[in-house]
Amino acid sequence: MTEKETDAVALLETQHREMERLLALVRGAETAEARKALFTKAADLLTVHIKSEEEVFYPAVHRARTEDDLLEALEEHLSLKRLLKDLLELDPGDKTFEAKFKVLKEQTEHHHREEEEHLFPAVRRLLDADERAALGSEMLTTQIDMTQQGAPRGTVKNETATAARLD
Repeated sequence: MTEKETDAVALLETQHREMERLLALVRGAETAEARKALFTKAADLLTVHIKSEEEVFYPAVHRARTEDDLLEALEEHLSLKRLLKDLLELDPGDKTFEAKFKVLKEQTEHHHREEEEHLFPAVRRLLDADERAALGSEMLTTQIDMTQQGAPRGTVKNETATAARLD
């Protein structure tokens, strides 16, 4: 794996594009069955991404004094988790699913823009390439572990009361 692939910021940006691509596929699915299969994949990917940011990335960059951006990002994660929870309980053929999914997609894209425009440039200034590479490797390990445990999307159901903490 190259440094660019393990750089935490590059890893997150790559995952942002993959989630956006997958969410567009869900939105364009022609049948409820296809929508459900694609959404399940998207929900797992989004959950793994969110959890690795909350458990690894945000605590590491919090030490680098980016608290305001991180607190906002954690609140956005809470909103995404609540939408995921609701969507996981709905039938993809339900009209409510479509409306709620549109909101999830829009909020996900907004969250990505916020991180890429504000948080990530600060992280690039505050952490050198070796630190970002180590952080990226730790995040990948966390993501692989969560994925191997199976159905990571199920964990968000119990994480919708309050935003994750930075400490």
